[in-house]
Amino acid sequence: MFGVGGAFLGALAGTGFDASGPGSYAEALAVLATIVGIHEAGHFAAARLQGIHVTKFAIGFGPPLLRYQGERVEYSLRAIPLGGYVAFPDDDPEAAEAFPADDPDLLKNRSIPERALVISAGVLANCLFALAILTTQVSTVGVVESRFLTGVQVPEVAAASVAERAGLRSGDTILAVDGREVPASSTAVARVVRAIVNSPERTLDLTVRRPGGDTVHLPVTPALASDGGGRIGVQLSANAALSRRVAAGPGQALAMAAGEFRKLLNVVTTGLQQIVFNFAKTADAVSGPVAIVAVGAEVARADASGLFQFAAIVNINLAVVNLLPLPALDGGYLALLVVEAARGRKLPKTLEQTIMASGLLLLSGLGFFLILRDVGNLTGLTRGGLM
Repeated sequence: MFGVGGAFLGALAGTGFDASGPGSYAEALAVLATIVGIHEAGHFAAARLQGIHVTKFAIGFGPPLLRYQGERVEYSLRAIPLGGYVAFPDDDPEAAEAFPADDPDLLKNRSIPERALVISAGVLANCLFALAILTTQVSTVGVVESRFLTGVQVPEVAAASVAERAGLRSGDTILAVDGREVPASSTAVARVVRAIVNSPERTLDLTVRRPGGDTVHLPVTPALASDGGGRIGVQLSANAALSRRVAAGPGQALAMAAGEFRKLLNVVTTGLQQIVFNFAKTADAVSGPVAIVAVGAEVARADASGLFQFAAIVNINLAVVNLLPLPALDGGYLALLVVEAARGRKLPKTLEQTIMASGLLLLSGLGFFLILRDVGNLTGLTRGGLM
């Protein structure tokens, strides 16, 4: 049985969830279901095109909401949105009884390359689908390009905060800190944040431009936070002029889509590396289907074209996560094939089943935990703070 793992990884800090707009939630949920379906369709197509027997194709886990029994395959939509799976007679003793043990079209009786193709086809399908989505985006609505300007913007100032008492207002732009100009750069926000965090209870001189164009100097003394860093109670964002660029033809569309794919792949892999190597500080960045749908809903409300990027990055995220060599993920099955090739024979069936069952139990538990935590975040049971 090859399926999508229950842990989707993504950086969701500071998204400011809004529970309104059920239509946009439906759009985001449809996008997520389609992406899971594409992944499972990759496994399914790779098996059927090689003549390998398949018994079930499911989107979701748990009790079925919709079910259709075809001539050979049961298709179903299930209640728990943690992924999906494609099942083979090899996994079901009752279904296996319908086929001789030496049937060449059972998955277990195929060669290692043929099985590896079936296992990796879900990841390949997600990557190709992401590239198709990005090609459509650059050919229609285009991609947003940023031209960074000097300073960082202040979209929000917390009430009764250090920043508000010092005179900072929503819509201001911080041009310099202690006389040092904030450069026009993608790292400008990080620089200002670092200056604030590193200056608890030490007065900083902020050069601020008002929305009307006036420039003022504001002395701000960051409060000492519980983690030892400074906080003033603001949100910061890049100061950038945005524009859209649409591909001029098919060749440019493919080149632009490939460039966007590389950028998103880098975002996903960098985030995953941070979670793996700095888990204590990044655990809150691990999110489940509920949070992903919420982010997608917000994207849909803000800018319908943003759904292209949302769909592409979730596809890429799903592909990368499933390549991890963990039990019950596609990468775990590929790792077992590597072991089999090295040994020259298969692992004992009971050992393989135990490994995969333990992995499925772990991922299911993680999935349920993420759903409960995401629901708590979205309903305001836990809230993030401002810088």
